[in-house]
Amino acid sequence: MVDSLEFHRSMPGYAPTPLIEFGNYWVKDESNRFGLPAFKILGASWAVNQVLGPAPTFAELADTVNAVTLVTATDGNHGRALAYLARTLGVTARIYVPAGLAESTLQTICDEGATVIDTGRSYDDAVQLAADSTDGDDVLIQDTAWPGYEDVPRWIVAGYDTLFSEIDDQYPGVPDLVVVPTGVGSLLQAALEHYRGRAKVLAVEPTTAACVGASLKAGRPVSVDTSAPTIMAGLNCGTVSSIAWPVIRDHLDAAVAVTDDQARAAMELLHTHNIPAGPCGAAALAGARLAAIPATSVVLISTEGRHGDYGIHAP
Repeated sequence: MVDSLEFHRSMPGYAPTPLIEFGNYWVKDESNRFGLPAFKILGASWAVNQVLGPAPTFAELADTVNAVTLVTATDGNHGRALAYLARTLGVTARIYVPAGLAESTLQTICDEGATVIDTGRSYDDAVQLAADSTDGDDVLIQDTAWPGYEDVPRWIVAGYDTLFSEIDDQYPGVPDLVVVPTGVGSLLQAALEHYRGRAKVLAVEPTTAACVGASLKAGRPVSVDTSAPTIMAGLNCGTVSSIAWPVIRDHLDAAVAVTDDQARAAMELLHTHNIPAGPCGAAALAGARLAAIPATSVVLISTEGRHGDYGIHAP
């Protein structure tokens, strides 16, 4: 049976993203994954394959796919990835977005040919609206889980394992610490499942959307208000995925929350070393510096490339 890494290798334009040495850190740079500025296509493509196939290769999936509409809610990169897949497969996409996304972000999704619906509401509300909208040939590909909707998010998490399998091939040994920017927790879940018992994992969230930290403190999943704006838009999620929570609760080593100023400073530092991180990607460096967890080898997951100004100087 084909796994996610084999499937991704069959996709046009596949190449491992670079792992870059940066002082005492190594940075997994996801600024150009299949021509898109984020890692999200790994999960979206594997989930779409499992729902519409499964097929052993992307070409075979494209040859057999029926007319469907792929539906999701997004704060940016997941929606763009799904829209890209829909265009590549010759099907349609409908993308729901929360209030406050930059016009440039919305335009990149529209440019992939998707129908974009601006809900004017929070991310959690946009997820609910997307789920409630599906009918007929609609297929919901959402990267967060809730009771009754867990298969697709599990496939998305499985797709993200490709990123960590690449690191296994690129890194000399096993890192002491892996630092993961975290929204609903799907990438974090993938990291925890991949490195269980082999490396410590640190989650990094915006101070304005620290649902993982709040849930850990409460000992149960809790939702947080995400109405305050943040430059880390891709992490602006208020509720932990239901399938991620047990893994996070039982295996996460630590979580920290960073401010926009801390993410911006980390982004500027990465840019001076020619690593084109966006604010969510730079959150990993900001979190590692803030947490100061003793480790001699640290891998930072820079989840997205820069796609705005954010008030920093060009390198």
